[in-house]
This record gives sequence, structure tokens and C-alpha cells, in this order.
Amino acid sequence: MWMRFLVAGLIFLALIFVVNVPAAQAADPFGQIEIREWTVDYGGLPRDPDAVSADEIWFVGQVGDYIGRLDPQTGAFFKRDLDDEPGPHNLIVGADGIVWYAGNLDGYIGRYDPDTDQIERINMPDAAARDPHTLIFDAQNRFIWFTVQNGNFVGRLDPETRDVRLIAVPTSRARPYGIKQAPDGTLWVALLGTNKLASIDPETFELREHLLPDGARPRRIGVTDQGHVFYTGYARGVLGRINPANGQIDEWPMPGGKNSRPYGMAVDHENRVWAVEGGRPAMFVGFDPEQEKYISNTPIGSGGVTVRHMDFNLETKSVWFGSDAGTIGQAHVGQ
Repeated sequence: MWMRFLVAGLIFLALIFVVNVPAAQAADPFGQIEIREWTVDYGGLPRDPDAVSADEIWFVGQVGDYIGRLDPQTGAFFKRDLDDEPGPHNLIVGADGIVWYAGNLDGYIGRYDPDTDQIERINMPDAAARDPHTLIFDAQNRFIWFTVQNGNFVGRLDPETRDVRLIAVPTSRARPYGIKQAPDGTLWVALLGTNKLASIDPETFELREHLLPDGARPRRIGVTDQGHVFYTGYARGVLGRINPANGQIDEWPMPGGKNSRPYGMAVDHENRVWAVEGGRPAMFVGFDPEQEKYISNTPIGSGGVTVRHMDFNLETKSVWFGSDAGTIGQAHVGQ
């Protein structure tokens, strides 16, 4: 009897602190990578981590209404509740340590100073921009660019002046979602409600729409050093690429097939593309653009269910993610 309780206790502790996925757990023709997960014991749909360093991973709790921080070295968590219940959707951390988050349910971008524990709200200048969605810094860490999904805008925030400029997306109900900046400075946006991507000139604010194959429904964006723009084709289970230099579009079926629902994605230091298929378990998939083939396919140990957004960190050579299974995860993709 005591042995049963001991085993149950060990399983419980493993789920609370860290889940390791051995490379040999399941046979797979593509090979596997190492994935670790830390269970967020206060739940709340942890998502969209920003890996500042090897011991500082920030994230939000979309349902739990909080800002969180994980120290992977110790397993310690920090939680800052957001009493206005804004449904935080995404965050980014500046070089000065300031945390910026999307107040998705309350039409604002939040500024959190960890040193003073103070929060400032930057409201949208147009009430129609009711749901700031995904934030990124530009290459110079000068401006914050962001999407507004149901409001149908792309915006730019000046962190110094707090000035916000909005760009309306011409296509109705385009649902601007993932956003990334290319090496030439162009902003690229996934228009989830369409089969289009949008590009934005950061100087002129000119927005152009780029047609993808029918039914593409792009969700997240990744850009390589060559300026090639990758997207997860959520509705048809594909990984896609557009070459802005000539407009050529290529798509590759995901290993999980047409119903695999690829969502979160990231590009690493070797320009390999990583994307996650939804499911139980969710599958963490690697793609080599140079070889134009998949190179890795690893189940997420917690089950994962859905991974919505991912961040590559060069220091740890890892892709960090939050999962609907209530975990913060680290996928080691390099040496």
C-alpha cells in the first residue's frame, strides 16, 4: 500500500514541476528533439512566452488575467494579477525590463514595470480597435507593432510618447493575427480571416495584401534571414512560404495531415522553421527550408492540445511556448 502512495506522490510532483520527454519515447521517421515543460499550478491558460534569458521567461495568463514569470533554473514562478481582467493575450519585454502586454478584452496595451510593480494603460485612439492581439518590437526596439484581430487594424505604439497609430486593413473581417518584421524592415501580418498576408512599409504605413492559395487561413508568421515569409496554414494543415522578391508561393502538407491545425511557429538561428500541430498530443514539427523537408516530429509530453505562439531564444537555443495543457515549454533545437 505504501508503495502505491509513493508512486502516486512522485507522479504528482513530476506534473507540478517539470515534464521531460525522452527522445526515444516514440518511434518517428523524422527524429525527435528534447522538450521540457513546467506546469503552471495556477492555470489560467498560460501562453505567449518571451524568453529574456536562460533564467527569465515571461508569459501571460489569458483566462487567469495575470502576468507570469518562470525561472527555469529553479522552477520558481512569479505572478502579477491584473485586477481589471483584460484577458491578456500576448506580451513582450523591452531591453529596459519593461513588460508590455495586450489587454485584449479591454482595448488597451499595458505597460508593467517589475521594479515598481506599477501598471500603465495605453488606450487605443479608436474604440473600434477593441482587441489588441499580438505585439512585437521592431528591429531597433524603437516601436511596438501590433495586430488588432476583430477590430481589423494593425497598429504602431511609440513607447516613449505613448502615441498610437492605426492602419485599417482593407479587407473586411480579415482578422490580422500573427506579425513579424523582415530583415528589410517590412512588417508581415497573417490575415487569418482570409487567404492573404499583408505587408506594411514602416516608413509610409502603406499596406499591401498578398493572395495565398484558396483556404489558406494563415495564423502565425516566421521570417528567415533570406526574407522568406513562412506561415502556418491552419485550415488546410500546411506550412507555407512566400518569397517577396518574386511572389512565389510554396506549401508543404504537415506530417499530421490536413486536419493537423498548425498554429504557433518560430524560426531558429539556422533558419529552420518550427511549428506545432494541435492535438492530444500536440506535435512539435521541424522543417528545413534549404532541403525543403521535415526534419523532426516530437510529441509534447503534457499533451499540449494547442500551442498558440512561440519565441526562439538564442542564448538557450530553444523555442519557448505555452500550451493549453497549462504548461510553459522549452524545445531544444540547437547545440
